[in-house]
Amino acid sequence: MNFLTRLKILPRWIIASLDSLILFYCALFAYLVRFNFELALIEQNDALAGSFTFMIGGLLVMQNTRSYEGIVRHTGFRDGSNIFKTVVINFVLFLFLNFFRGNFLNDRFLLPTSVLIIASLSSLFMLIFYRLLVKELFVYLKNGFLVKNLKNGVIFGAGEAGIIAQEAIKRDGQSIFNTIAFLDDDPKKEGKNIAGKRIYKGLGDLESLVSEFGVTELIIAVRDLSVQRKNEIIDECLRLNVSVCIVPPVDQWINGGLTAGAIREVKIEDLLSREPILLDNPRIHQDLQGKVILVTGAAGSIGSEICRQISHYEPKLLILFDIAESALYDVQQEFKENHSHCPIKIVLGDVRNKKKVKEVFKSYKPQVVFHAAAYKHVPMMENYPEEAVHSNILGTKLLADIAVLAQVEKFVFVSTDKAVNPTNVMGASKRAAEMYVQALNEYLERNHKKYHTKFITTRFGNVLGSNGSVIPLFKKQIMNGGPITVTHPDITRYFMTIPEACQLVLEAGIMGEGGEIYIFDMGEPVKILDLAKKMIKLSGKKIDEEIKVVFSGLREGEKLFEELLNDFETVKITHHPKIKIAQVPPSSYHKIDGQVELFMDMIGKNSDDQLVSHLKSIVPEFISNSSRFEVLDRMN
Repeated sequence: MNFLTRLKILPRWIIASLDSLILFYCALFAYLVRFNFELALIEQNDALAGSFTFMIGGLLVMQNTRSYEGIVRHTGFRDGSNIFKTVVINFVLFLFLNFFRGNFLNDRFLLPTSVLIIASLSSLFMLIFYRLLVKELFVYLKNGFLVKNLKNGVIFGAGEAGIIAQEAIKRDGQSIFNTIAFLDDDPKKEGKNIAGKRIYKGLGDLESLVSEFGVTELIIAVRDLSVQRKNEIIDECLRLNVSVCIVPPVDQWINGGLTAGAIREVKIEDLLSREPILLDNPRIHQDLQGKVILVTGAAGSIGSEICRQISHYEPKLLILFDIAESALYDVQQEFKENHSHCPIKIVLGDVRNKKKVKEVFKSYKPQVVFHAAAYKHVPMMENYPEEAVHSNILGTKLLADIAVLAQVEKFVFVSTDKAVNPTNVMGASKRAAEMYVQALNEYLERNHKKYHTKFITTRFGNVLGSNGSVIPLFKKQIMNGGPITVTHPDITRYFMTIPEACQLVLEAGIMGEGGEIYIFDMGEPVKILDLAKKMIKLSGKKIDEEIKVVFSGLREGEKLFEELLNDFETVKITHHPKIKIAQVPPSSYHKIDGQVELFMDMIGKNSDDQLVSHLKSIVPEFISNSSRFEVLDRMN
């Protein structure tokens, strides 16, 4: 039987020959049935000649419908439709020939009408049946002879996606998923069957299926499933020690067809405690099309995604500016392979380098700037506050000032929720930068009313999967066998995905009229301990037995919880219910400009304490936490 397992695709002539034989024998069978198996009557009516004629007619029709070209083991609706067309056209053809012979030639029919009807119906059945039989045989030969440790599983979703998932699993010879049943929330489907597998309602019977059949796997195959329901399904699976996978959206299927390999494990990103925020503003395309756009920090997780999204809006030129050589090269290669339609210019440089920044603006004349370059690692910036001040504050001031001189249309500054009531140097440096660009915008509005650069700020929470975020850290710790380190049992954070964060940046860029601070409504904050436990369970490990969770204590400058607004800020609604504008009174430009200028004289000369003390004078709500700089608060 090994040669059958190696057999790939049957040649077309074999399929055409098999179809012809079926047409011949179905016609012969029709004669037998019509004349009650009386051989004398069958011979008298030239059954062999009539059957041969029926076969020839079918062959001629097949040349037009090409019903023999389908790959038999992948027979589907389209193949069945072609066979139906072949049989119907052949039937109509013989009806016409019979009519012509009987009425114009006064000759007998090629085939008696009753024989023609029986032959057509039986051939339609047999042509489809043998294809489905061969299809199942191929699946059996491919999978049945292999010794595999199958895992019993269920598919949640008895709709189109669930059926396609089941078919993809059956076609894949490497799959070890054995479908036991379907689950679906629709009560009308309860008790029915798909491919011989019973449909159960909701999650109510999952526990009994686990105990009765040893179910260890579940595939979620429902389009547009709410995050809340997805979390309920996953929580129940984790309680029953059932592994969870998910069918990706249709637009992620390769060539429009789902493969078993595309069914992926559930990611922690799938478990945001809110619905994903989707923005689709046609004005983004209008505002960015045909323009020269500069993105700083373009090699980072946020900056690179901003660049990817901008590439879809047909810019005249996209300038990718970053100091990280290797990461910038990687982004360059990605754009060559996946976004070659978008003209780009790679610039290796530092936003703190005045000469370099001036050269970029002079050479390429950007019209829109997205400023994502920054130091953002909280404990690292507590140890090196001079770097935070130099990059996050002075780098932003330098870029903003040159943008004004270059008459840039819009300058979008990427900030963070850590700038709200900051407890660390990083957050305070971003708040000071916010204050500067907002004050600069207000100054320009008052003194240059006809035309000036519009400065807009975006502020968002922790980004899932970004460089330095907790998710990649937890994944690495799980891969290494643990333990997972959580700083405090009560620590919480707001989370958003990288695409969400970048959508906010682009949306703010086109919505902003200058001076606004845009924030996302990110739902409820997520408890980091719960996140860690869920990631352990999703990896198939047991908490404390295989992977332990240990508490390391708050890091320098770290908060227990983040905020999107401080006590003095209010929000203003926008056209989108999930986007708000933080209404923050701007600082005096001359005051903040003088305070920031003072940092230039302090860099390389003053101590860390002196730098941080001056930063606290600029951002009075900056109160250090778990940091060596707490002493400065007690001195004030």
